Amino acid sequence: MSVMTSKLSFPDPHDMERIPGTEGWERMYPYQYQFVTDDPERQNYESNMFWFYDGLHYPEPLYPFDMIWDEAWYLALSQYNTRIFSVPPVFGVDHRIINGYVYITPVPVTDPNQIQERVAHFLERAGYYYQNWDSLVAKWEEKMKGTISALEKLKIEALPNMEEKAVVLEGIGESKGYHLLKAYDDLIDLGIRCWQYHFEFLNLGYAAYVTFLDFCQKIFPDIPAQRVTQMISGIDVIMYQPDEELKNLARKAVELNVDGTLGSHSSFAAAKAALEGSNAGRDWLAAFEKARYPWFHVSTGTGWYHHDKSWNDDLDVPFNSIKIYAEKIRGGSSIERPIEEVRKERDRITAEYRGLIDNDDDRNAFDQLLNTAKTVFPYVENHLFYVEHWFHSVFWNKVREVAAIMKDHGFINDIEDIWYLKRSEIKDALWDLVTAWATGVKARGPKVWPKEIEWRKGVMEKFRQWAPPPAIGAAPEKIQEPFTIVLWGVTNDSLSAWAKVRQAENLEDIKEFTGFAGSPGTVEGKARVCRTVADIGQLQEGEILVAPTTSPSWAPAFVKIKACVTDVGGVMCHAAIVCREYGMPAVVGTGHATQIVKTGMTIRVNGSTGEITIAG
Repeated sequence: MSVMTSKLSFPDPHDMERIPGTEGWERMYPYQYQFVTDDPERQNYESNMFWFYDGLHYPEPLYPFDMIWDEAWYLALSQYNTRIFSVPPVFGVDHRIINGYVYITPVPVTDPNQIQERVAHFLERAGYYYQNWDSLVAKWEEKMKGTISALEKLKIEALPNMEEKAVVLEGIGESKGYHLLKAYDDLIDLGIRCWQYHFEFLNLGYAAYVTFLDFCQKIFPDIPAQRVTQMISGIDVIMYQPDEELKNLARKAVELNVDGTLGSHSSFAAAKAALEGSNAGRDWLAAFEKARYPWFHVSTGTGWYHHDKSWNDDLDVPFNSIKIYAEKIRGGSSIERPIEEVRKERDRITAEYRGLIDNDDDRNAFDQLLNTAKTVFPYVENHLFYVEHWFHSVFWNKVREVAAIMKDHGFINDIEDIWYLKRSEIKDALWDLVTAWATGVKARGPKVWPKEIEWRKGVMEKFRQWAPPPAIGAAPEKIQEPFTIVLWGVTNDSLSAWAKVRQAENLEDIKEFTGFAGSPGTVEGKARVCRTVADIGQLQEGEILVAPTTSPSWAPAFVKIKACVTDVGGVMCHAAIVCREYGMPAVVGTGHATQIVKTGMTIRVNGSTGEITIAG
């Protein structure tokens, strides 16, 4: 990894451009997220830290309410690093926001003595989790299922004109107004609790991988990071199960000879109506319905945005994927992940490198660290299904139930307007709503919030047209924080590559650029730029996918494409992991691929070196 030169620089966060017409946007987000100029000590700290855009989670600006998950992981990751497991080299991750886009910076432990003090705590506490991993993960799954069950059962009820007589006859002593306030509190609490669980194991999962990576790079100085990741590939995780359910439904459609009916309809509703007329069709629909819970609680995006609807919210999404799979099966093509080939290559690489170790101590350490990395890896992927997909999918719709009540009382004009309010503003508005209901007077909110929301809609539209720079602040001498490297793909080399792109007068003049080598191999082909899951329907067989990032809902794309390129991500991001499982090249963390590459261009992707060449 190269060392940053003093010539490389990024904009000072306090000098970022103000978008005309958005003045006052800061009130849409928590005050502690602002870069400040009225506090010299904080301003100096902010200017001297290195901040990078978290496009891995947020490929578009955040709505005020959707900040809840960023605040939740801001707390959860940092507390586990700093106060619970005491990860030696880094405290937490600090967060800021500019024009609706989140920037983060790891907070390093700079005192060597303090690092040593933290090592002892980490070995004791993390060691307990590693030694009892399977039983603790089983306990975690029960906690998560219990939290999801509580969310699904949560009642959010409208306010009656008159309370039921039972309130008096049974001496209940509570009103529906109070119940609405409590339900909202419970809803938010469940969301924050879910994210407490989210990070219970995640940092340790990445730490185990990073420790193995670090060990390998010390005894094999020239080993590419992706070779290390290949040693823990070929492991089944439940995050693949939703896609397996779609493949099973495609197989069943072909077996029952109803795939032609599926293919002749553009929507699930139309296909369902046609299928209900035959026994085979009804059998297939029963299988479809059975697969929905819980496996269709999969977000169509990252799950971090309210508009990332789940498959259950829009059945046309899984339906279209099933049609793709069924067509390939009918045509004699395989839709399987080449799992055996991946495992064979994994075992070959592992044996090759293990054979190079010339002493028993290092060989034993290699075996132990690899075994730990393999043990913890499933959680790194599986937690996504429980949290970002299953929980979030239910959560967003529960918030919409709150929104329906606010709309009925004139506080917002449309249910989807609720996302323009911070969660604390919603609580204030609900107090206004229930006290007005209780008192029999007109609430103030209907005169306040619709007007404010219209202004915020305009601000958000301007935010979408702004291109956030990949990095701001002081470029570090050397990036060492492990999660920054393996998850976001931010290294000294990638910073140099981003800076080179920034210096180009015209992006159209760029013919070569680099990213993180995510999955090995070299291919050349036509590029298809897809910014959302809705765009993957345009993918043609054998094209190269170029995207800001990918998520599990993009799975059907990977049976069509022959390589993948993303703006954000490191060797442990979704796109890199899936491409390794499919044995196809990937270059991730390019910073600017979706701005440089246009659909139809011929590009060459070298997933072994991270180089991308525009060939025509």
